[in-house]
Amino acid sequence: MSERIHNFGAGPAVLPLSVVNAVGDALPNLLESGYGLCEISHRSDTFQSVVDSAMQRVRRLLSVPEDYTVLFLQGGASLQFYMTALNILEAGQKADYLITGGWSEKALKEAKRVGDAISAWDDSGNGFKSVPMNGEYQIRDDAVYMHYTSNNTLYGTQFHHLPDSNGKPRILDASSDIAGTPIDVSAHEIIYAGAQKNLGPSGVTLVILSPWAMDKVGNNLPTMLDYKIHASKGSLFNTPNTFGIFVLDQVFKWLEENGGLDAAITRNRAKAELLYSELDRTDFWNPHADRDSRSVMNVTWRINNTELEGLFLEEAQKNGLGGLRGHRSVGGIRASLYNGCSLDSVAALVSFMRDFESQHS
Repeated sequence: MSERIHNFGAGPAVLPLSVVNAVGDALPNLLESGYGLCEISHRSDTFQSVVDSAMQRVRRLLSVPEDYTVLFLQGGASLQFYMTALNILEAGQKADYLITGGWSEKALKEAKRVGDAISAWDDSGNGFKSVPMNGEYQIRDDAVYMHYTSNNTLYGTQFHHLPDSNGKPRILDASSDIAGTPIDVSAHEIIYAGAQKNLGPSGVTLVILSPWAMDKVGNNLPTMLDYKIHASKGSLFNTPNTFGIFVLDQVFKWLEENGGLDAAITRNRAKAELLYSELDRTDFWNPHADRDSRSVMNVTWRINNTELEGLFLEEAQKNGLGGLRGHRSVGGIRASLYNGCSLDSVAALVSFMRDFESQHS
């Protein structure tokens, strides 16, 4: 295929074309340094300027409080499942988790290795079709923190409110909706996000920590799992993902040049509204998530005649619509509408869906 596909993959996800082009320009010569992007030393002044720029853009776009720490780590959100608990909990201390999908289940599993971690709310019995409303769960009075996942990439649900934590610190996995939906950083003590959905390529993890979180970090932790070690070296304790940090900086630059966070939120809502309107127009389609919990980032659905799904995915690919297969643990169809996905791509998908329905109704 000679043209770029309409990419609805859940991650690594589509990047804005201008970012892709900027990366191409930097590969042979980064910022006129004479060194290629994949060749530059992480100890060089040139790369330090990239790190500084990326951190400043993150702070501006997400309104990160000045006394919060911003880190670029590795290992993805999957490492943060364990690292957050390891740094914050002491043996036997309590932590409560809202279980809204597979990733929050994995986070809870890792936290149990450290302390007394439990699910305060669990929608697995309902097929993960919703997120909890305030008042539907209770956070223990002696819990050290509450953890939740803002967006469920597998099942297509999302929090559209700040969940009540009974006054306890909040830790948030924002991997699949950060920089694409409203977020109050100051209402959280730790926010972490793998970059490969809304922020850039795989291999970089954004971590934001409050002064409370930094003060809670324990002693004698494994060096590479210690937030204070990484913070003391400005995310350069060891060789970071230099390529990924550069791309993340370019993504945040693109966001700033295209109206900032508010404009991204508006674009994402428009894309989701267009697709959900089509899914609700006819009973040919069967959306998974309850209406008040629907994600604007990951839209999941089935065809009521599930035998047609394989053909739908095959024909979609032939028509330049890729990445629509649901997660291997769930099946069905999933369209990820991250920041890099354009409204034109969603319109092309909706047009294909109408044609497919007319042929198979």
